[in-house]
Amino acid sequence: MDFEFDLAIIGGGIVGLATALQAGRRVPNLRIAVIEKESAIARHQTGHNSGVIHSGLYYKPGSLKAKNCVAGAVAMVEFCRENSIPYEICGKVVVATDKSELPGLDELLRRGAANGVPGMRKISVEELRELEPHCTGIAAFHVPGTGIVNYALVAQKYAELIQAAGGQILTNCAVQGIRQGSPETVIETTLGSIKARRVINCAGLHSDRIMRLAGEDNGLRIIPFRGEYYEIVPARRKLVRNLIYPVADPRFPFLGVHFTRRISGGIEAGPNAVLALKREGYRKTDFNLKDALETAVFPGFWRMAAKYWKSGMGEYYRSLNKQAFTHALQKLVPEIQSQDLEPAGSGVRAQAVDGTGRLLDDFSIIQSKHMIHVCNVPSPAATASLVIGQQIVEMALNGWVLPQKFGVSDPLPLRGSPPL
Repeated sequence: MDFEFDLAIIGGGIVGLATALQAGRRVPNLRIAVIEKESAIARHQTGHNSGVIHSGLYYKPGSLKAKNCVAGAVAMVEFCRENSIPYEICGKVVVATDKSELPGLDELLRRGAANGVPGMRKISVEELRELEPHCTGIAAFHVPGTGIVNYALVAQKYAELIQAAGGQILTNCAVQGIRQGSPETVIETTLGSIKARRVINCAGLHSDRIMRLAGEDNGLRIIPFRGEYYEIVPARRKLVRNLIYPVADPRFPFLGVHFTRRISGGIEAGPNAVLALKREGYRKTDFNLKDALETAVFPGFWRMAAKYWKSGMGEYYRSLNKQAFTHALQKLVPEIQSQDLEPAGSGVRAQAVDGTGRLLDDFSIIQSKHMIHVCNVPSPAATASLVIGQQIVEMALNGWVLPQKFGVSDPLPLRGSPPL
């Protein structure tokens, strides 16, 4: 196996794979490797995703999330269509259930308009009942362009295209050390030494650790938050037609418990957001001493906890008390009952927190001399993965003098966005 590459990407999630795909498109014949510690790709955030093609209404205008999400959704739909991946543009409603939520609803409308979300409009209570007959609220708006897809299938297709173009995906390949240098950086792995002229860190839940292995530290730490879901039993799926969202608390980069129709046919309810004591801890009982200690000794965690302990306790209460979880859902769909819900899967979000206790709300991608570190790319990263991947590739190519054997192409235009 060839262990010398022009570009090595650490992390086989959807962002790492999209970056490898876009690199191969941008620079034909580039020797590319995706390094993944698991036995298969998309085992963590990508494979535990709710599957929503986000529309771009939640994000602050001018932020990287806002700039990438609308164009990313267009690119994702086009990719799925071209590659026969099942998807559906089903739309969603965002619902205020209390007068105190009306300013937040108006703010989301303002953000959506500023971000160029197509077709979004405020609807009457009567129109809400036509779209979602079992949903109750005092005000709402409809986002017709929101969709659903299976991102694990998208990631698999990315991988197939990478390999078809000559790229390699190295699984069971955990990174143990990194020595940055010129002209090559050496990555020590469980499969041996890998040399690469450029390295991109897309390690998700472990991105901060990979950065430190490379001898760099930007002061951020990944704090894992587990999101737990219930699934509505088949006999009661009629209560939800498509996607129903609450007005999210603007203090947090989480969207609150909501209802999501899956492309496979089920209806999920959730997620909450509770601190995980293991970076890949999908069960309430999962615990890893190293992960827990890293969180506990980070001053930023305690500063965050001091700010938001009341909200955190509420999330834990709903995690441990099914009736409390149900009560939160009843604000949107009053007919839902505890017996209508069965435990479903969960995901762990890689949330970057800085030393002041601030939860990073936007994407954070940092370039050093020989590496690019993708430090914080939570939702809507899956939706925007092709656009994010293209931007990372442009960063990597900046100042990189390639041998003449590589036919460097112009950036591929992504429909819905200007050329980079």
